[in-house]
Amino acid sequence: MSDAIKVGFVPLSAAARGILVVFCDDGLKLGPATAKALGGGTELVKRAAAAAAFKGKSGAALDILAPEGVKATRLIVIGAGKATGLKANDFLKFGGVAASKLSAASAAMTIMAELPDGAMTSEQAVAIAAGLRLRAYKFDRYKTKKKDGEEGGSRADISLAVGDVAAAKKAFASAGHVVDGVVIARDLVNEPPNVLFPEEFARRASLLRKLGVKVEVLDVKAMDKLGMGALLGVGQGSTRPSRTVIMRWEGGKKGEAPVAFVGKGVCFDTGGISIKPAGSMEDMKGDMGGAACVVGLMHALAARKAKANVVGAIGLVENMPDGNAQRPGDIVTSMSGQTIEIINTDAEGRLVLADVLWYVAKKTKPKFMVDLATLTGAIVVALGTEHAGMFSNNDELADRLLTAGIESGEKVWRLPLGPEYDKLIDSQFADMKNTGGRHGGSITAAQFLQRFVDGTPWAHLDIAGTAMGAPKTDINQSWGSGYGVRLLDRLVADHYERK
Repeated sequence: MSDAIKVGFVPLSAAARGILVVFCDDGLKLGPATAKALGGGTELVKRAAAAAAFKGKSGAALDILAPEGVKATRLIVIGAGKATGLKANDFLKFGGVAASKLSAASAAMTIMAELPDGAMTSEQAVAIAAGLRLRAYKFDRYKTKKKDGEEGGSRADISLAVGDVAAAKKAFASAGHVVDGVVIARDLVNEPPNVLFPEEFARRASLLRKLGVKVEVLDVKAMDKLGMGALLGVGQGSTRPSRTVIMRWEGGKKGEAPVAFVGKGVCFDTGGISIKPAGSMEDMKGDMGGAACVVGLMHALAARKAKANVVGAIGLVENMPDGNAQRPGDIVTSMSGQTIEIINTDAEGRLVLADVLWYVAKKTKPKFMVDLATLTGAIVVALGTEHAGMFSNNDELADRLLTAGIESGEKVWRLPLGPEYDKLIDSQFADMKNTGGRHGGSITAAQFLQRFVDGTPWAHLDIAGTAMGAPKTDINQSWGSGYGVRLLDRLVADHYERK
C-alpha cells in the first residue's frame, strides 16, 4: 500500500499525543469531553476564533500553535457547521481536513471524535479514519530525492478518541478494506506505462487469489479462439500482448447469479494510427482507470468478505501505431459475431469493452453489469469533473447507482440512450462503425456498447473526467483518484447486504 499512515482508536478520556484535533459547531460549541480535555483552553479557542474570523463553518479549520494550557504541540479546531443532519461524506471530509494539517514534523495526532452533543457514532468516527487515510495517500515510489515538506505526515501515528473503542475497531475492519481498494486503484492509475503494461497488470490482478478470488487470465491465443477480434484488433500494434482477466468472488449464496463489473484497461493509448496530439499524451497512462477500479473493488469485496457473488472482468491492451496496427477502414469481427468498421483507431476503448461485455454476459449470466471506462473527452465537456456520465438500459439499476453515488460522494449523472442515436453508428460496410462523430460522442459510444450486453440489465459509467487528473479534494490529492471503488462497493452492499 502507498499510504503508511497508522490509525488507531482510544477512549475519549485518553491523554492527547502530538497535535490535538477537536470539533465545534457553527456556534463554536464544543463537546463535554473535549471541553474537559481543553480545560482553560476553551477561552483560548474563543479568542483565537475571534482573531481569525473563524465561525465553525463545515470543514474550516482554526490552527493554534503551542496552545497555552493544553498538552499538545498544536490545537486544531475543525468546524462541523450545523451539527444536525451531518452525512457520512461530511465526516470523510473532516478526516481529510485533519490529515491536511500533518507536516514533516508530525509524528502523532489525537482526534477527539466528539460533537457538541456527545461522542460521534462508530460509523462517523470510522468515516473520519477513512478520510484521514484517503487524504494522506501519496504516490512517490519513484522519487529518489524529496524536497522539504514532501515527507509530510507519511509516517504519522493517529489516535481517534471515541466513545466505543470496540465498536469503532469492528466497523473500521470492514471500511479499512474499502480504503485499501481505493489505494490499489490509485496506485494502478499512477504507475508509469513502461511498468504497468497488460501482462504486468494481469499479474497484479492475479494477486487477488491470496484473498480467495478465483482469477482466470486469457492470453492472445485463448482470446483468438473465443473470437475476440474487436479487443485483439486494438492491441495488435503493440509489442506487449493483450490480456483479459476474469475475477470471481463467491461470497454469496451458492448457485446464485452474480453481479458483474467490467473495466476498460488501455494501459497506454497513443490513439493508434489516428494518433493523438503530443500535448498531454503522457496522461494516457491513466486510460485504464476503469480496470483499476474493478481490481480495487474486487480487493475490497474479498478482503471484507462481502456476502455477494461478484464477477470482475478487465480487458488489457496497449493502443500503439506500429506497422501491424489496425487502420481506419479495417473491419473486425467481435466475439458476438457482429462486425465493426474502424473509422478512428482512437475510439478503441469501446472495442475492448465490446468483447469483454459479451464474454461476461454469455459466460456468467449476471443479474446486472456495470462497466467503467475513461471513454470519451465529450463527457468531460458535458459534465466536467464533478460527475461521471451514466447510461443504462435499466431504470432500477440507474436509480441504485444514483443513490450509491450520493451516499459515497462519487456522483453520477444519467444521460440518454435512444434508437435515434443508433443511426449515427450504422455503417454501410459492416454492422456498425466505431464512432458516430463529434455530436453526442459520449451517447453514441454508450449506444455502441449497448449492442454487446445481450439484453442484460446494464449501466455504463464514463469516468474520463473523474478517474484521473480531476481537481484535488479534501480526501484526494492524487492524480489518480481511485474513482468508483467506494461507489460500487456501496452498490453491492445496498443490493446484497442491506436488504
